[in-house]
Amino acid sequence: MAAPKKGRSASAQSKPGRSLALILIAIAALTGGMFASGHTTPRLGIDLAGGTSITLRAVAEPGQESAINKTNMDTAVDIMERRVNGLGVSEAEVQTQGDRNIIVNIPKGTNSKEARDQVGTTAKLYFRPVIATEVAGAAATPTPSPSASSSPSGSSGDEATDKSTPSGTPSASSTTQGRAVTDALKADSTPSPSATPTGDGAGSKLEAQYAALDCTKKSARAKAGDGAKPTDYTVACGQNSSGQWQKYILGPAEVDGTDVDKAQAVLNTQTGAGWTVTMDFTNGGSKKFAAITGKLAKNQSPQNQFAIVLDGEVVSDPFVSQALTGGNAEISGNFNQESAQALANMLSYGALPLTFQEDSVTTVTAALGGEQLHAGLIAGAIGLGLVVIYLLIYYRGLSVIALLSLLVSAALTYTLMALLGPAIGFALNLPAVCGAIVAIGITADSFIVYFERVRDEIREGRSLRPAVERAWPRARRTILVSDFVSFLAAAVLFIVTVGKVQGFAFTLGLTTLLDVVVVFLFTKPLLTILARTKFFGNGHPWSGLDPKRLGAKPPLRRTRRPASPAAGPVDPKEA
Repeated sequence: MAAPKKGRSASAQSKPGRSLALILIAIAALTGGMFASGHTTPRLGIDLAGGTSITLRAVAEPGQESAINKTNMDTAVDIMERRVNGLGVSEAEVQTQGDRNIIVNIPKGTNSKEARDQVGTTAKLYFRPVIATEVAGAAATPTPSPSASSSPSGSSGDEATDKSTPSGTPSASSTTQGRAVTDALKADSTPSPSATPTGDGAGSKLEAQYAALDCTKKSARAKAGDGAKPTDYTVACGQNSSGQWQKYILGPAEVDGTDVDKAQAVLNTQTGAGWTVTMDFTNGGSKKFAAITGKLAKNQSPQNQFAIVLDGEVVSDPFVSQALTGGNAEISGNFNQESAQALANMLSYGALPLTFQEDSVTTVTAALGGEQLHAGLIAGAIGLGLVVIYLLIYYRGLSVIALLSLLVSAALTYTLMALLGPAIGFALNLPAVCGAIVAIGITADSFIVYFERVRDEIREGRSLRPAVERAWPRARRTILVSDFVSFLAAAVLFIVTVGKVQGFAFTLGLTTLLDVVVVFLFTKPLLTILARTKFFGNGHPWSGLDPKRLGAKPPLRRTRRPASPAAGPVDPKEA
């Protein structure tokens, strides 16, 4: 049984060049991939690159204080992260602070402004029928009643078209305006059983809100429709394709955002509508949308329109000429690529369970982080320098192997960090740099364990080549146990922490794995090859493996039979 094992061991020892070739090929491939992808440097976190820090405070709806709880806050954090990551912003940190605050750190980079604009948007989406509409600030411009002659224009089919100009003609008095609105409310053909009644009381109140609403003022737009439930009639503001603000009276919501299955930004070149947002509905949403568009198609303008209302603001008000039964719809308006993608992300990832108010926005400069990084790199260089001096003094020639192994480990770490940036959004922050510096000690410790095992074998009287092979199994076991403990600590730290501490844990875990790769595929094979050279094999005084300097015992010899008395006289001293 021992003979085959010895043969396999000898075969493995005779081909250390394969391991060296493998790791060098891996380094070359990673380096080539780094340059081919165009990402030759690691992505930097907010503390090194600068960015924006936003503090959001959860605000409870009247009578719903209990809604601000840990479950809803965690859900909000998850949705915000997916929204920002959907825009391609790397290393955005979203985490709770206290019971009702959420801190969002957005690094400087592509789409960071759009991420800030949408991160706290509740994204409550409703499809409401339009009862009346007019340009905000115009002098008494009522919407014609359903009996007025008005023929809609635009395309038909499964895609609704955004209305570019408001309908209606000027009127001489607000009394005429109020009467027109009242007629529109009475003629609304899509009432909901639980909707707010439109009689003398609630209807007059709604008319008064509509008449007083000035959508050109930001404060008025923010308060429009406050407290309105999805089943209520309400007022709202929105911009038309000409950039003018319009005000609306809207009916009860017939479809909401939970009925949207998927949304995406699309450049519509066929109709010249520019960037639009297409939506696919769920099965239930498709039926609701077909029902409401079927009712609206029977009406005249503007009551053949439905308003797409996002967080109380009308983002589009397309009209329909027939029931839309295809299970999809299109939102068109004043979109560019970024704003269309932002809206699509919000609709795809769902509405926030809570309403948030922006408490503070702070611009974070990279100056402080740069100073800390500079100090950290100096500390790391000093530590690395001390390690090198120690290796040179104590291990002499063996220090060359250790330094080459450190260079290989550094090359693997750098290329992987550069590639992981675009791949998984990894960004290098200050704690991550600390993790890389700590890894220098872990890697050096593995070399020392192996070198000391080899030196122990030489002290026992073995020559270098067998000492290298006999020392490896024991050193390998110690290295694996040590690295496993280090990796386990990094994994636990990564799971139980949030924010920047995860960067430290991730880097520590990555470099610990690379330590195993380097020791197995580079350090050990390289020492095996160098053991065959005269400088190391003969134990040169500067090799770090000089038997005399290590206090080696006499060479081990096989047991011999005692000499026969006939061989000659015995020396009295030996006797």
